[in-house]
Amino acid sequence: MSTTLNTAPERAQTTLVNQVFEKIFELLLSGEIPLGGVVNEAVLAERFEVSRGPVREAVMQLQGRGLIEKSPYQKARVVELSVADMIEIFQLRESVEGLSVRLATLNMPDAEIERLLNEFEEADQRGGGAVLDLHARIAEGCGNSRIRSLLCDELYYLLRLYRARSGEAPGRRADASVEHWQILRAMKARDAQLAESLMVAHISHATKSLQEVLAEQTRN
Repeated sequence: MSTTLNTAPERAQTTLVNQVFEKIFELLLSGEIPLGGVVNEAVLAERFEVSRGPVREAVMQLQGRGLIEKSPYQKARVVELSVADMIEIFQLRESVEGLSVRLATLNMPDAEIERLLNEFEEADQRGGGAVLDLHARIAEGCGNSRIRSLLCDELYYLLRLYRARSGEAPGRRADASVEHWQILRAMKARDAQLAESLMVAHISHATKSLQEVLAEQTRN
């Protein structure tokens, strides 16, 4: 009985930290807190109407995910995506996500692929493609726990931040939507080789777009 009483506040605190984490991450995705920008814990605490504690813990979690950098006696800042880091990450994506979609095409039940295609089309019609994380859903259905852990846990938030920035290139979001649809159609047809090829090409296009975005930011 006493254990339950002691852990209940901890669970509530963990839930609050998770909520603050997601709110800060949304500010990073939207660019409201830009790459390299300062993460002011006091301002965020006031904005979210919480104490500094949950914000501090959420920032520490973001730091652990590689999204925020904080040196001793320095202000926390959003990471700046170097071209070298980006190329390494996207090279990894081409290999791992290509394999992920090939395995998912072979392993996911017909009903799950059909559901994923329907949800994607509905989200795309609403203009909410970002709400449906297709890459994570494919990784979850690929049947390989190592790939799922890498793409849905270890690198999940960093990859989303990279993808959000690549989507800033003119016309990229519309192109990416078409590419996602083509990948899903290949999956539905159970053409694993085509699905893998389309995913690799999709990530290659995203890589080029992100390079253009970063180059433009450097010029400005």
